[in-house]
Amino acid sequence: MFDRDHHEHLGQIKSRLFGYAYALTRDAEQAADLVQDCMVRGMSSRNVPREARAFRAWMFTILRNLWIDQMRSSRRERETCAEIEHSQADPPATPPEEVVVNRLAVRQAFLRLSKDHRDVLALVDIAGFSYEEAAEILQVPKGTIMSRVSRARSMLSQILGEMQVIPLSRARQGMRNG
Repeated sequence: MFDRDHHEHLGQIKSRLFGYAYALTRDAEQAADLVQDCMVRGMSSRNVPREARAFRAWMFTILRNLWIDQMRSSRRERETCAEIEHSQADPPATPPEEVVVNRLAVRQAFLRLSKDHRDVLALVDIAGFSYEEAAEILQVPKGTIMSRVSRARSMLSQILGEMQVIPLSRARQGMRNG
């Protein structure tokens, strides 16, 4: 049964759950719905892990499995990806131009990665899981996670290089000097 300790554990990971859900769905509303479904599923379970680390991995596994179930039932992954790429949100007004450009470039490069690479980077780099925890969630060996993370980061760097992203500060200097 879900008790006070579980509510504390949930409070500590809720924002990470949302971050992972957002990385999977690429849509804030859909991510919020996915997190809500995950919490309902977790709270209604009879066998809830007691230890915080096990609870965290268990909840992320629930979230991921819910996402997979949704994708299987809707069969609209390609349409969703296309809609998201075409409906990019306006960047926030508060960050400097350079931060906005870099965020958009990384987001675009992230979307070009394979599903396996996006999954592993979302867990390790966005949600902050260790390799062991990510391996547990994805149900693959730790070495596979380490390899995928390395290849995903390399691929992300390569994609960013192909996009010829130049920080604005250097681009402006070139314009002043030229």
